[in-house]
Amino acid sequence: MRTAFFHDERSFWHGGGNYALTLPVGGFVQPGGGLPENPETKRRLVNLLRVSGLLSEIDAGSAPEASRADLERVHPASYLDAFKAASDAGGGELGLRTPFGPGGYEIAALSAGLAKAALFAVLEGRAQNAYALSRPPGHHCLPDWPNGFCLLNNIAVAVRAAQAAGLARRVAVVDWDVHHGNGTEAVFLDDPEVLTISLHQEWNYPLDTGGAATRGAEGSNLNIPLPPGCGEASYLQAWDRIVAPALARHAPDVIVIACGFDASAMDPLGRMLLGAAGFRALALRAMAAAEDLCGGRLAMTHEGGYSEVHVPFCGHAVLEALSGSAIAVPDPLGATIAARQPDARWQAPVAGYLAELAAEFGL
Repeated sequence: MRTAFFHDERSFWHGGGNYALTLPVGGFVQPGGGLPENPETKRRLVNLLRVSGLLSEIDAGSAPEASRADLERVHPASYLDAFKAASDAGGGELGLRTPFGPGGYEIAALSAGLAKAALFAVLEGRAQNAYALSRPPGHHCLPDWPNGFCLLNNIAVAVRAAQAAGLARRVAVVDWDVHHGNGTEAVFLDDPEVLTISLHQEWNYPLDTGGAATRGAEGSNLNIPLPPGCGEASYLQAWDRIVAPALARHAPDVIVIACGFDASAMDPLGRMLLGAAGFRALALRAMAAAEDLCGGRLAMTHEGGYSEVHVPFCGHAVLEALSGSAIAVPDPLGATIAARQPDARWQAPVAGYLAELAAEFGL
């Protein structure tokens, strides 16, 4: 079995509103740039995979849109109806920083469908692991309130569809996007069958969620807020000290990764210091956990990451790991990022904090 890779050019045609970075244009905010969530980070990843030759070594294809029944397992009919009506009328904005144009509903349903296809490919034994290049992203979307560029919760839709189909019961979702996965947390907070773990930059987005005290049903939600400036060593310590034992305790049927690349050192919306090597190391740890706990079943869904130059190299590194390919593309910013990693003086306090957090979680 090979790595499955789901993407679709139509998802890159999702259009936002009149923004400058994260600010609506108007008053003293001048037009220019649009939202940082734009198609080029994803399109350039596909281009890099094609040029390197890795795309030919994985099973690449598209998938159908998630059905209305799939969406209604997560999102109330009233929200879906409002979204569809606005989409049919030419677009709009229903939440916070979630603009969409005509056809936005169908494109968001396609994004959720790509995530569902990746998870089903793994659970049905058609792939050892899978990656969904979903756009728009999903991990900030609550059942009835979209925010943070996310219009439907792609991972939640996929997980609920898999449970409804009898393909999985216990699921673990690990989110290493630089922002807290507040939407995924909200969907599964009262469900002890779904473990949600979020590693994120503390006090980034959203400001009012992501604290370690939010534990969920039977402790099934773990938030790991990390101080700005954390480097690769701190992320790997967080995985080894907290994520790995939490996964083992949960004993999932499958592991799903909310794979954001905005912890990149080059990201405009984060203040972390990961390079492609750091994301590759996290992917290898995720693969090892899946091999130990659930027969290697691992699905990843693309979330944030807003550096058009750097995201493709980070994504390529993850897919190198997933596929085990000998094709490797060096990170052109790797040396620069490695030279800026925190040294032992700064790593030690974070290690102590993670040990305290692990004890608090009973790990």
